[in-house]
Amino acid sequence: MSVSTAAIDPSVCAPLPVLGQDVTVPLVTGGEVTYAALDYAASAPALQRVWDDVAAYAPYYGSVHRGAGYLSQLSTDLFENSRRTVAEFLGCRAEDQVVFTRSTTDSLNLLAAAIPANCQVFVYETEHHASLLPWRDAQVTYLNAPRTPGQAVETLERALADRDPYGPALVCVTGASNVTGELWPVKELAAAAHAHGARIVLDAAQLAPHHPVDIAELDVDWVAFSGHKLYAPFGSGVLAGRADWLQAAEPYLAGGGASRKVARRADGGVDVDWHTTAARHEAGSPNVIGVYSIASACKALTEAGFDSLVAREQELVSRVREGLAEVPEVQVLSLFGDDAPRVGVISFVVRGWNSSHFAAALSAEYGIGVRDGLFCAHPLVRTLLGSDPQDPGECGAPEAEPGERSLNAIRVSFGAGTPDEHIERFLRAVTELVREGAQWKYRTEDGRCVPDRGTAAQV
Repeated sequence: MSVSTAAIDPSVCAPLPVLGQDVTVPLVTGGEVTYAALDYAASAPALQRVWDDVAAYAPYYGSVHRGAGYLSQLSTDLFENSRRTVAEFLGCRAEDQVVFTRSTTDSLNLLAAAIPANCQVFVYETEHHASLLPWRDAQVTYLNAPRTPGQAVETLERALADRDPYGPALVCVTGASNVTGELWPVKELAAAAHAHGARIVLDAAQLAPHHPVDIAELDVDWVAFSGHKLYAPFGSGVLAGRADWLQAAEPYLAGGGASRKVARRADGGVDVDWHTTAARHEAGSPNVIGVYSIASACKALTEAGFDSLVAREQELVSRVREGLAEVPEVQVLSLFGDDAPRVGVISFVVRGWNSSHFAAALSAEYGIGVRDGLFCAHPLVRTLLGSDPQDPGECGAPEAEPGERSLNAIRVSFGAGTPDEHIERFLRAVTELVREGAQWKYRTEDGRCVPDRGTAAQV
């Protein structure tokens, strides 16, 4: 295999500056190399622009909403302006609410707590656990993995046609798979849901960082995503969309900020008048810096030109897929086939390799960070690997020694901050490992495949 060294078309877009782009890491073979962060699907590096904005605000940090002091009022304005920025970024409708949460998982659990009694929930087995598991108190129908976008719509339509037509219903679907990167037919699924009297929530954790998301254009009822996928620091997320179910539900957390008025009753109890705005589900002192960092990331992506960012990422996707296709031992995982549109998330297995061993060698010998495991989407990865749903396997390395078969996969993911060199190094490393083997010996320690320090392989 001859890895292409052609540069990305400079007219498309340059990578955006991110934190950590100059960090070096040691190699077991000696020396150091600039770290190649190719695990964006887990957490994207924070944009330098976001970090600079947060650093500029930090001296003015203050608690929001109820403080009379200047810093508190300034922070309140910043917090609420951030809400408007996120609403604009998502194309929210005038009546929609933007609720700030801790993460996508938190957002979907909030919505799960707010759905009406007797709500029927429809969710594909292909979902990330964040959208697969929160619906514990609902009547849940799990839909089989579709093999085409059209089949996804048909499967949903059949399931909705068989439901109780008079009760509330909710469809939960990803916008882009965190395993295959494939785009789902969200607009068509929304139309099918609404045609059958159901609502739909979009898990945009993997879509929003890679592709514009417009609530009104897609006609979804809610969107959930995480800041740490969107080039912002950890600890903040968003649930945006229709207000009625959220206003009717008990507050997600009971406490200050969610309550508008609290009074003692004559019988010794307490009466509470809860807010009907987004504050109803934002009890406690909010993560102002996290919220501001999301808004800063939204502005940065918009100002950079999302069309240009998408175009560059698609060139990277093509390059990775073409490079992996030249290694016969590599099998790329896919639901919808090679021609399906996708974002910069690609999972694969390598014949003859334990996936944890391969990922460990990429890190220890090449300074490349990828992810191995089932990616918190166990049913989907097992379906793609053709394994029995009852087979062992977990997020992270299995208890298999290097060289043994593993029931997991390797995931490479990238985005707006990925330089060309990281992609070229990754493809070169895959080729060399498959052809020549690892230069070092590895062992399993605490469930992870790690280099056996001081023990080089016999090559």
